Parts: sequence; structure tokens; C-alpha cells
Amino acid sequence: METATTIYKGDLRTEITHVRSGSKIITDAPVDNKGKGENFSPTDMVASALGSCIFTIMGIAAREHGFSIDGATCKITKIMAENPRKIGEVKIEFDFIGNTCTDKQRRILEYCVKTCPVALSLNESVFQNVTLNF
Repeated sequence: METATTIYKGDLRTEITHVRSGSKIITDAPVDNKGKGENFSPTDMVASALGSCIFTIMGIAAREHGFSIDGATCKITKIMAENPRKIGEVKIEFDFIGNTCTDKQRRILEYCVKTCPVALSLNESVFQNVTLNF
């Protein structure tokens, strides 16, 4: 079964539909690449997917090891490279302030950063700069 379908809406905008749930995402080209920047750009989604994927793997690990990361946040910064234009770096800063994690739990969460499917799928030329604040 298909994962998603996409319609090109014109004016550098797409509408993506998740087949199973029917939920929709609109993308726009960014302002620095001839777009309106009114929604996530496709490269914003890639960077954001990395943060969400790491959080998902952390959530699975936390559940399996009997602790919670509920309320944790992260800030994501995508840095574009030129020639060719591509994602050069994704900076993600995770904040677990308020979550009391033991040293063992911290090691488990640090391991998750390296094992999420999105992190493993990105080309090695995309620098993944990930910080965990406890």
C-alpha cells in the first residue's frame, strides 16, 4: 500500500496526503529559493523528521526501560549548503529539563540519537549536530 500521495498545487506548493490516516501536509518552497515560505519546505520536513524520529525512538526506549520523556522538547535548525543546494547540517537541541534521568537513562537516550531510521538514512554529507540537555 502507498504511504502518501502528493498533488502539485502550483506556485511551488504541494499537498501531501497520508494514505492510511488521510491527514494532510502543505509544503512551500522557502523564501530563499523563490517560494512563499508560508508552510514547511520539503527540506524543513527532512530536518524536522530527524528530530521527530529521534524522539520516537527515545520514547520507545524509555517505555521499554520504565521511564518517561514526556514534556521534553527540541529545537531544530536546518542549514543549507550551496553548490549543490542541499541540506548541509541539521542542528537539534533536545531539552530534558524537568525530567529526572539517571545516568543509565541518559546513556539509553544518547544511544537512540545514533540509531533512529532517519539518522541512518541521511547521506553522510549531512552533518547531524545533536545536543542533549539534561
